This record gives sequence, structure tokens and C-alpha cells, in this order.
Amino acid sequence: MAAIHLRTIGFRHVLRKQAPHHSPVFTRSLTTASSSSQSSARTAVYATVFAASVGLFAVYYYDARSAIHRYVLTPVLRRTFDAETGHKIAVKVLQSGLGPRDPVQDDEKLRAEFWGRELSNPVGLAAGFDKDGEAIDGILNLGFSWVEIGSVTPKAQPGNPKPRVFHLPDDAALINRYGFPSQGAASVISRLRARIPKFHETKGDTTAALKPGSVLAINLGKNKSSPVESPDDFVTGVKTFGPYADVLVVNVSSPNTPGLRGLQNRELLEDLLTSVTKARDELEPSPITARRPRLVLKIAPDLEESQIVDIADLIRKSNIDGVIVSNTTISRPASLTDLNKSEMGGLSGAPLKPRALQVLKTLRAHVPASIPLIGCGGISTGADALDYARAGASLVQVYTGFGYDGVGTCRRIKDELEALLRAENTTWKAVVDESVQKLSWTKP
Repeated sequence: MAAIHLRTIGFRHVLRKQAPHHSPVFTRSLTTASSSSQSSARTAVYATVFAASVGLFAVYYYDARSAIHRYVLTPVLRRTFDAETGHKIAVKVLQSGLGPRDPVQDDEKLRAEFWGRELSNPVGLAAGFDKDGEAIDGILNLGFSWVEIGSVTPKAQPGNPKPRVFHLPDDAALINRYGFPSQGAASVISRLRARIPKFHETKGDTTAALKPGSVLAINLGKNKSSPVESPDDFVTGVKTFGPYADVLVVNVSSPNTPGLRGLQNRELLEDLLTSVTKARDELEPSPITARRPRLVLKIAPDLEESQIVDIADLIRKSNIDGVIVSNTTISRPASLTDLNKSEMGGLSGAPLKPRALQVLKTLRAHVPASIPLIGCGGISTGADALDYARAGASLVQVYTGFGYDGVGTCRRIKDELEALLRAENTTWKAVVDESVQKLSWTKP
């Protein structure tokens, strides 16, 4: 028995010697390799999820219709910064190329006609947002059919002291007393030239906006240091910007430059209109569009009816091509409730609409159908735009509503307008044509 026991012990000893030996270091290596493999797999999954999330958010962000712009980003910008800083940030974002875009093609019902030229829709952005022509393409990408930059003054000037812009959120309004802060004509011209493709080819439908179905307007301002009665700054603006614009806007209606509104008085306005139309007619056709720019007068909403009639008479006798109605108002409607209502400056936004609409109707009755009117004042919905069309406006502009509702404003107005037109089985052009023919002045 002892012999058998010894042999058994020896057999086990041999088995132990023959069996493979795993050192603790080798075992740890296997464990580490396995953990590393699992960690790499997790990292790959996380990276994929992150990339997909970023991609989906980018798609969401770049769509101007996304609710985040109206209900998150725009309110945060407005509440975090003062009004002017928020304004500048918005311009820089659109200038950078990182702004959202309108991804939807405009419906045929929205097509508008302007001096025989077809626009994809009637909604434009008024002057005052992009004062120095920094974000033209970014704004056009939001779906506006035309963009009005400026006001641009011949010489650079700082404008009025800050603070000079005030939100009235309780009234969906804004008060500004900017006073034409401008980098000056030379700075803006350099940006306009930089937009022109190196091998630009002029065609019959080419516009200064360099985008089919769109136009570029430049609002001409007057330097504060210039003689009040002199038309020279406007003549300089016509000569300087004529080759780079589809439309030049003669702005005699800002309430924030001393004496400027006095140019709406009959004698001074007659001299001004004669001077700017002469300067325009002497221009060579634009190398971009092969045409001379149209001239449009921008008037105030605070004019008396007799003044509107006088202006209409001058327009009929001049070569002015159209009128924008209107600029901001110095009046303060009794309906205002916001604490900022007492600030000095021009009021824009929803409270301006009734007065601007009335001025447009009055002017429409005193100018012929050949003079298109552009409605501006309190437009933030499709219904607002349609109200102006029924009053005889060929196009509309937004400003304050864009500031409050964000980059999706234009698309939303167009969608609402399209729905209204579809419900009535009509088109924008049909509504405008009927209103203009019915309401316009006719020669006795």
C-alpha cells in the first residue's frame, strides 16, 4: 500500500511538471488586453453616438425653421446682452457663414413683380439691421427676396451716444436713436466688390444680389456734419453705389439726424429729387447688372396728409421709381405699456403698423400704378404682409419682427402668407395687381 501511495504522489508530481505554468504577470497581461479591447469598443461607440448627435444637431441648427432659434437662441441673446450688442452678434453670425438657412423653395403663389422683374417672394429685410453690408449673403440665405443695407454715409461717423437702442418686449416694439453709425462708403464698397465673382458674367436676369430672384438695395444716409439743406451727400451716394446696387434708397425720414426730415418739405425735396435722379441718369450701366439702379424714396409715417399729397405730386413729376412707407415714428401710441416707451428715438414694431398702413393708403391714392410702394412697419405675420398688399404695396419689409422672432421669421411669414393665399385660391401678384389698379391715382 505504501508503494502504491508513493507511485501516486510521483504521478501527480509529473502531471504538475508537464502542465503549462501561467505566471501572475501573464494573467494580468491577458486581463489588461481584454479591458483595453472593451474600452476601445466603448470609445468607438461613444464617438459614433457623439458624431451622429453633432450631425443631427447641425442639421437642426442650420434649418432656420427650427424652434430653437425662435424660442431659445434669440430670447437668450436678447436677455443676455444689451440691444445693440445682441444686434452686432447676430450680424457677425450671419457674416461668418455659420448662420441658419431657409431650406424650402418658395411657392409660386408668393412670386412678386418689381419693375417687370420677378422676385421669388415679396418679403425683404429693411435697412438698419446690416448697416455696413457685412452679412448680405447670410441674410439672403434666410429666404429674403431682397436685402436693404445701410444707411451708409459718405464719411465714417460714430452715430449718437450709447445707449441708443431699447427693446419694448411688452409691446413687440423697439426704439432706436442710432443716428446713422456708419463705417463709411469706402468700407462698404470694398465688401461689395469682394462679393463679385472673379469671372462674373452678366446675363439678362443678373442682379446685384448675385442670387436669382433677389435684389440688393442700398440705403443712402447723410453725414451729421453736412449742411442740412444740401443734397450733395445723396448725390455722392448715388455715384458711389450706383454700379453695385439694384435699388438706391434716398432716406430723408430718419428721426435721429437733426434736420433730415426737413428734406421732406416740398421745396427741399424737389431739389433733392432733381439732383439724385440727374446723378443716376448720368451713370454708366452697372458692370454687374448692365442696368442703372432704381431710385426709391423712404418717407416718415409722421407726415400730415397735406405733406403726403405734396410728396406724391413731386414724385409724379420726377423720375423717382418707387417709395418705401415708412420709417420709424416719433409718436408714442397710447397703447404702449413697456417702461422703455419714454426713450427718445424712432419707434418701430407692431405699434407702428396702423399709422404706416394709413400713410401707404393715402400715398397710393395719389401716385400712379407705375410707381410701386414698399410697405414697412409692424410686419411679423403673413396676415400683416397681406394687409399691405391689399392697401396697394408691391413688396413688404420686416425689421423689428425679425429681431424678436429670429432667423426663421422670413420663412414663417412666407408659409403663413402662402396658406392665406391658397385658402383664397389666389396669388400675391394677383392681390397686388387688383389693389394697385383699384387704389392708384389716375390722371384726371
